[in-house]
Amino acid sequence: MPSSLMLEVPALADFNRAWTELTEWLSLLDRVIKSQRVMVGDLEDINEMIIKQKATLQDLEQRRPQLEELITAAQNLKNKTSNQEARTIITDRIERIQNQWDEVQEHLQNRRQQLNEMLKDSTQWLEAKEEAEQVLGQARAKLESWKEGPYTTDAIQKKITETKQLAKDLHQWQINVDVANDLALKLLRDYSADDTRKVHMITENINASWGSIQKRVSEREAALEETHRLLQQFPLDLEKFLAWLTEAETTANVLQDATHKERLLEDSKGVKELMKQWQDLQGEIEAHTDIYHNLDENSQRILRSLEGSDDAVLLQRRLDNMNFKWSELRKKSLNIRSHLEASSDQWKRLHLSLQELLVWLQLKDDELSRQAPIGGDFPAVQKQNDVHRAFKRELKTKEPVIMSTLETVRIFLTEQPLEGLEKLYQEPRELPPEERAQNVTRLLRKQAEEVNTEWEKLNLHSADWQRKIDEALERLQELQEATDELDLKLRQAEVIKGSWQPVGDLLIDSLQDHLEKVKALRGEVAPLRENVGHVNDLARQLTTLGIQLSPYNLSTLEDLNTRWKLLQVAVEDRVRQLHEAHRDFGPASQHFLSTSVQGPWERAISPNKVPYYINHETQTTCWDHPKMTELYQSLADLNNVRFSAYRTAMKLRRLQKALCLDLLSLSAACDALDQHNLKQNDQPMDILQIINCLTTIYDRLEQEHNNLVNVPLCVDMCLNWLLNVYDTGRTGRIRVLSFKTGIISLCKAHLEDKYRYLFKQVASSTGFCDQRRLGLLLHDSIQIPRQLGEVASFGGSNIEPSVRSCFQFANNKPEIEAALFLDWMRLEPQSMVWLPVLHRVAAAETAKHQAKCNICKECPIIGFRYRSLKHFNYDICQSCFFSGRVAKGHKMHYPMVEYCTPTTSGEDVRDFAKVLKNKFRTKRYFAKHPRMGYLPVQTVLEGDNMETNLQAEYDRLKQQHEHKGLSPLPSPPEMMPTSPQSPRDAELIAEAKLLRQHKGRLEARMQILEDHNKQLESQLHRLRQLLEQPQAEAKVNGTTVSSPSTSLQRSDSSQPMLLRVVGSQTSESMGEEDLLSPPQDSSTGLEEVMEQLNNSFPSSRGRNTPGKPMREDTM
Repeated sequence: MPSSLMLEVPALADFNRAWTELTEWLSLLDRVIKSQRVMVGDLEDINEMIIKQKATLQDLEQRRPQLEELITAAQNLKNKTSNQEARTIITDRIERIQNQWDEVQEHLQNRRQQLNEMLKDSTQWLEAKEEAEQVLGQARAKLESWKEGPYTTDAIQKKITETKQLAKDLHQWQINVDVANDLALKLLRDYSADDTRKVHMITENINASWGSIQKRVSEREAALEETHRLLQQFPLDLEKFLAWLTEAETTANVLQDATHKERLLEDSKGVKELMKQWQDLQGEIEAHTDIYHNLDENSQRILRSLEGSDDAVLLQRRLDNMNFKWSELRKKSLNIRSHLEASSDQWKRLHLSLQELLVWLQLKDDELSRQAPIGGDFPAVQKQNDVHRAFKRELKTKEPVIMSTLETVRIFLTEQPLEGLEKLYQEPRELPPEERAQNVTRLLRKQAEEVNTEWEKLNLHSADWQRKIDEALERLQELQEATDELDLKLRQAEVIKGSWQPVGDLLIDSLQDHLEKVKALRGEVAPLRENVGHVNDLARQLTTLGIQLSPYNLSTLEDLNTRWKLLQVAVEDRVRQLHEAHRDFGPASQHFLSTSVQGPWERAISPNKVPYYINHETQTTCWDHPKMTELYQSLADLNNVRFSAYRTAMKLRRLQKALCLDLLSLSAACDALDQHNLKQNDQPMDILQIINCLTTIYDRLEQEHNNLVNVPLCVDMCLNWLLNVYDTGRTGRIRVLSFKTGIISLCKAHLEDKYRYLFKQVASSTGFCDQRRLGLLLHDSIQIPRQLGEVASFGGSNIEPSVRSCFQFANNKPEIEAALFLDWMRLEPQSMVWLPVLHRVAAAETAKHQAKCNICKECPIIGFRYRSLKHFNYDICQSCFFSGRVAKGHKMHYPMVEYCTPTTSGEDVRDFAKVLKNKFRTKRYFAKHPRMGYLPVQTVLEGDNMETNLQAEYDRLKQQHEHKGLSPLPSPPEMMPTSPQSPRDAELIAEAKLLRQHKGRLEARMQILEDHNKQLESQLHRLRQLLEQPQAEAKVNGTTVSSPSTSLQRSDSSQPMLLRVVGSQTSESMGEEDLLSPPQDSSTGLEEVMEQLNNSFPSSRGRNTPGKPMREDTM
């Protein structure tokens, strides 16, 4: 909105501010609505989001009056202004905000309706999922119940029936899976903007399991059907094979008889005919070899299933008969061949047979070698095993041929004499007959030995290969089972991981519950480390055996290891994120305190948990809360109060109200301290302990005073104040006693109740307190005015004189009891006088006196009332009295009495009598009978020349700090640069930053010293003036005290300004005080030098005067 319009129509500024605030709130609300995602299928998450939406709608409705007020205000503005531009802008903005309101409301209602529909659909899907998982469980149970049974027709038929029934059940159960899938697809389609990972993953797992079960059932049914067919066919095949054996045996017998006829070898034509018949017989034998082996394998299975029965005995007899006939048939065939080959060219035939066998053996050895290497997965090795079984059957079939040939050669070499061999071996002709015979013998024997050697080697090779296959099958089976088990467990864990919501979307109250669940999951997945190690060990063992895993197995192993590592990382990251979220946002975190500051400020936390504050506008950091800084600056307005006790009390009262400690009762404070078990007063408290205790305190105050207490702001500011008072070094720890002293001193309670409580904290179990313990209490107490820079007026920071004063009051007893301590505190010792004055200031805040101030003419007088005991009917209000203003005819050294409550008639009569007495008393009388309103404490510097010492101390400190560059406070963490720099640039920037910081500190110290110099000069000037004024005595609140113009034995009640080191910021005041203290002996610092002033305080109690009390005990 143009600024000119706002100047022309001032009310537009308020309207514009309210409009902007509501618009920004609606925009933020709309963004929050759009950013909120839920886990589809998680009923708890959806219900929580519905509750959130309901609460958001309620907030929106609660803000409706604000919208209506804005519309009414806009209408009024339009009626009051005649500026057309302003009217147009107002109309446009009202229309926009109404549209925005309607849009947000519509988004909320639509989202709520969508969530309700999602809840309904998710409930239906979860029910369908449960039913689908139930049928999956039933199907798995039936599959696992299937075991190897009898290998009989009836048993196989029963299994086929069961399998078909399961297939039928699966067909019916398919409806459940389809329903779950349809509902899942609906969820994935309709709520794709939300988190659908859980639905997607669970649906995939169900479908994968269902497909696997269907495949297993289908394969089992096919295998059982084939087995049943073979069993039914087995008797027929057996009978048919036995019938063929009988025919083949008859044929073999005929051939065998024909080969044994005399002079057969001379009939070459007959031999050829018989050889042809033998070849036909041998062809039939080889054609029936596979049938024989199949019958043998099936018969062995049937025998195992029929073990112990009569049928088994009968079948075994038939099988023995079959095996015997088969063996005899093969032997007869070989025998027939050997006889047919026993011709004149027999040695050549034997030579050719041996050569054929050597070639065959070489081919089979090469074939066996080609079967290597071992496959890399179970199916491949299983296939190799089947191939090798066929190979072994071939060897077994060939074995009789080889043995028969070798035997024939042996017989031939044994039976044939050398002469016969000589005749058989005619080439080459030039060799002698004996040598030719030897060559034939040597050739056949060598070939026979080679065949025998190669045969044995081939059998050994086959046996070794079978051993490797069996070992590989066992190991690969074990690996497959281990990988399947690990995959199942990983899938289960991944389903849980997939259901995790982003940590940022979790409710703060549920962080601990989620953390426990993730820790439980971590405990469940920890044993998976052994499974992963077992799988990897099995893979290494296979590699050691020379088995190269297949790409599928390698990818499976890599996938399992990767998933395991990712699961570990995800679980650990989740635990870490939840820990960090619980630390940063949980009940024990400082997150809720981040709302205590507004832009451009940001609350940050140093490594030791101490908060500091970043101003993003100026790119600076500081320890003090922005509101605390403003508070300290406002306290500077009270520096014009002449009297230090009242100045300090008024500052503390303002601080007390800002921290809302004026609402805290002593009993509530004690309950909070007991609740957090803060009983060891010497123990340190860290930042989180302080925050937790303060949160308990302010939460209770918020319940009692809802509109007055902002818990985050109060906790943060109170923490800030406690650290400024008791932890100026920002170590992040203060003592329990210090915490109690600070809280109890500013709470709302009777003064003596505070004294009793504080004394109890330092007293022993017997109720007595020694000097050391009392010193601890007074030390912590004096830190409160010290933080405000007012400690010098209360005897300095050295509490030894106060402790000595107390025990002198108790006749120098080694220990004092509570009664003596209370009596001493009632005398208002100088180091503690600020506390009773604080109570009187609190009591006087609401006091209304029916009198008129003779200076400013205020009537009635609010607060303290000061009545002159020198003049009749002369009153001064607290503002005029504190500022030192006087009326004509009245001097500041005249005696006066202070009232913090309205006076009674008795007090009026008493004061009238005192005025009459004072009319007849001279100034000399008041000089001889000075009385102080507090118990003075003799300091170590009392009696020295004040002016000389102050100036000397100032000169020494000034010279000392010109050569030092110490920081008043440890600097809070600096803002980090946002733009990348080269290493050289970074060094230069860091060096420049350090130089700027050092320069700033030096300038700040110089300014502090200059201000301090001015204060010293002003103070010394006033002291000289006071020394020249006549001495007088005043009567304050019924107690005779020296007037504000008495001698140097008085407090700064006689000074318009206190000589002190104070600034508008805590860090400055504390730092300056530290700077103005000597490095080793604090008793010689500026505060101790100022102790020689022995400042007096105007009494505000009617200590020796009967009548109405002049103060209240509670604040």
